[in-house]
Amino acid sequence: MTTVRVLGCSGAIAAGCRTTSFLLGDTVLIDAGTGVGDLPLEALARIDHILISHSHLDHVLSIGLLADSVMRLRTAQRRPPICVHALPETLAALRAHIFNNVIWPDFTCLPSAATPTLELRPFSIGDRLQVDRHTVEVLPAAHTVPAVGFAVDGGAKAAGWWVFTGDTGPNPALWQRLAQLPIAHLVIETAFSDEERALATVSQHLCPADLQHELAQLAGSVQVHITHIKPGEQAAVMAGIAQLETPHRIAPLQAGQVMVMGDKISKGS
Repeated sequence: MTTVRVLGCSGAIAAGCRTTSFLLGDTVLIDAGTGVGDLPLEALARIDHILISHSHLDHVLSIGLLADSVMRLRTAQRRPPICVHALPETLAALRAHIFNNVIWPDFTCLPSAATPTLELRPFSIGDRLQVDRHTVEVLPAAHTVPAVGFAVDGGAKAAGWWVFTGDTGPNPALWQRLAQLPIAHLVIETAFSDEERALATVSQHLCPADLQHELAQLAGSVQVHITHIKPGEQAAVMAGIAQLETPHRIAPLQAGQVMVMGDKISKGS
């Protein structure tokens, strides 16, 4: 059984709000926002892979903090490096702007170059990655920096896929690919209300009006989870979504929520 636990799903921070991160099983992070910090040390030390959708701070902030927290424990346990998987452009941004020994120590060569805490591995859109026992496909996203989403195979023919769009504006290439997958859960961002549609457009995020157009490209009736809403904006965003004409079942994502592959698979995909 494949499970995904929501560690954070907010578009920014405030009391009770954690930025984007999901725990796939016990060993894989999908994005590394502030929600990672709620895990106990023992759980942090079990993480062997981090999949990063793009380079923005709310999705990468905890990579360096995680490395610092678990370095001594994983070294004592003689564990291999934590593999950080991302687009080459995202990895270059991490090297230049975070792991540069100015903003943060370079954990790709600590505690030593021979036994680093982190290893950076590039991927490309369309790749299928094997991370521990999970199959993860890299999906296209349309954002202000190079970005991707992810689809996780539920692991059984009837289980369906868990899909995370990443931060994205309107994205025709995504729906072309998703038409070929049976979907159990679709996690899609709607960062702004319709009142801020101009801001959503320039920042390449979605608002409810854009969401309706995007979901219209997805056949069947899918369980849709709304993520990346800005703190204080959930009522406005969800009020706009409530007015949409769509066959899909839509609800806001909640930190602590656990999604299990096989629940309510799309019948039209």
